[in-house]
Amino acid sequence: MLVIVDLDDTLCNTWEAARWSVLRLLPHLIRKRKFKALLYILTQRYKELEQSRELHLLDLDELVENFMERIYQKISEDDLREMFELVDRTFFSNLKLYPDAIEFLKGLKEMNAKVVLVTDSSSEWQRKKLEYLNLKQYFDHLIISGETGHSKLEPYNFILAKRRFPRENEIYVVGDRDDTDMRGGKEIGATTILVRRGYFKSLLPKHADYVVKDLREALEVIKNEHKKRT
Repeated sequence: MLVIVDLDDTLCNTWEAARWSVLRLLPHLIRKRKFKALLYILTQRYKELEQSRELHLLDLDELVENFMERIYQKISEDDLREMFELVDRTFFSNLKLYPDAIEFLKGLKEMNAKVVLVTDSSSEWQRKKLEYLNLKQYFDHLIISGETGHSKLEPYNFILAKRRFPRENEIYVVGDRDDTDMRGGKEIGATTILVRRGYFKSLLPKHADYVVKDLREALEVIKNEHKKRT
């Protein structure tokens, strides 16, 4: 059995931590009189970036830099560094595992599943999260878009995971985003399980075989599906 798992908003509260970072950034932007950037955030124009393959390879600091350079032709290194430090500090002080994450990962290991993390963002950023959350021990392999050069908006990383364990014919993909995790899972013939939480929880799923409210339900789905096949 091969289980491909997403990190952000599946195992940990990335969107909530990022939201706190943005809220903490607002008074900083006001103090620095960066009103164009403030308006960009308040009008939610950042949503236009959701389908950008390039931005799925970046870390939060690089996203901040990209965001500021979209608005201002020039931004000083000192201003960027101050924003990076503020965002990074706030993000990690609010980043937490969901209460069901460890139970889910341990449950997969008890089933002798091969567990592969397939996640978007830069190598440094995702590995820093894994270290901070003490999660690396639960995975048999890590596939990070910043290392492969391909985001989950295309199936490449899911195909890599399948090729890594070619003997595993029973495949599941568990994630929070339909147009990446679920669609990628379908490309490799996996059973897809959408966990409704985080930034994309209100979107209508098109590629999910199952929609669950948490990882406990996801684990039950995998156990029940596995019983049918044995």
